[in-house]
Amino acid sequence: MWIAPLAFVVLLISGTAFAYLMGAVSVVTFFAADRAQYLSIMPQRIFAQLDVFSFMAMPLFILTAEIMTRAGVTRSLIDFAMAMVGRFKGGLGHVNILTSVFFAGISGSAIADSAALSRTFVPEMVARGYDRYYAGAITAASSMIGPIIPPSIIMIIYGGLTGVSVGALFSAGIVPGLLLAVSLMALNTLIAHLRNHPGGRDPSLPRFWPALRRAAPALMLPVIILGTLVFGLATPTEGSAVAVCFALLAGLFYNGLSVKMVAEALEATARLTGTIFIILAAISLLGYLAGQLGWSEALADWVDSIGLTGTKYLFFLIAIFLVAGMFMDTPVALTLLIPLFVPQAVEQGINPIHLGIVLCFNLCIGLITPPLGKCLVVVAALTDLNYWRLARAALPFIAVQILLLLALAYWPEISLALPRFAGFAVN
Repeated sequence: MWIAPLAFVVLLISGTAFAYLMGAVSVVTFFAADRAQYLSIMPQRIFAQLDVFSFMAMPLFILTAEIMTRAGVTRSLIDFAMAMVGRFKGGLGHVNILTSVFFAGISGSAIADSAALSRTFVPEMVARGYDRYYAGAITAASSMIGPIIPPSIIMIIYGGLTGVSVGALFSAGIVPGLLLAVSLMALNTLIAHLRNHPGGRDPSLPRFWPALRRAAPALMLPVIILGTLVFGLATPTEGSAVAVCFALLAGLFYNGLSVKMVAEALEATARLTGTIFIILAAISLLGYLAGQLGWSEALADWVDSIGLTGTKYLFFLIAIFLVAGMFMDTPVALTLLIPLFVPQAVEQGINPIHLGIVLCFNLCIGLITPPLGKCLVVVAALTDLNYWRLARAALPFIAVQILLLLALAYWPEISLALPRFAGFAVN
């Protein structure tokens, strides 16, 4: 079996795309494990992995985000956030976080949020007297709200892999996402007073009601998405189709809709969706082999032998996923690790909805954690900041996020209260 890890290392060093790397290693492992006869079932396994109804919502939500971000909603959301919290101490930091909350209801992607906001906020905060690395760090940290507040691409992936209701996951992510925003604002307030960041009333701040009217179409999108799902008016796939139609209408409102813009949005959607799906296809082979070789059963026996049960096993998973998030793309880590670890957790009585929120939140912390935090990379590249100095500036925000993660793990009702209230089946 040594040839499989050797192939993985060689292909990784050579810079091979991860999907092709995993596909090649899976095929090599089939031969190394004397299971080559099962390769004939490979096409069926790939299609079975992708033929999940909830996955159909993914490209439509991605298209919604592409249309909204290209239609010119960024300025209206920033102005509304400025009107709400810009007058407080450290006001631009609060605006940065609140704008990420608004964007979360549109994009569902931390990397998209960090790319969209870093060019706007970092120069503006520096011009107002903030340290540029603090400005970059709070932009990267607040972008993590994107995949937690629905719609969330990674929650769709988790739901498709585990059979958990995507609507229940979406509703379960609202409170943790808002708690994350409040926690980051509290830390920003503390740092603002310690470092004497600017704040206070400013005649240049946008007026509240005009800013609200301008931002209303963008703010209505997450309300429509959640309303259709929580009240059972539509499935996630149907809700995503409604979201696309609303995004087109919003594009008309913001005068940003054109044939060229829609074509560019469709192209970007196809590219990102194809990237995610080919990763799902490649890793499905390894998941099938894991079943053939009994890896899940071996893991269950090992867990039982060392007494990892209930909450102990959940915190063990947190450690595993926290490390994985530092080195792997979130969709890759989900697809690779969920089939291996989640069944054992569910057998031990851990609620799969609660588990999904904890693990998704967990992996997202890796987006701002060195050595390969992708949101840090995006912010550093777009604002010409030194990566390692930016990572050091992000450490207080990472600490707050880890504390909140532990609270989410220890108190399941933080995640489960809203789905239960909305009528979803929550044990």
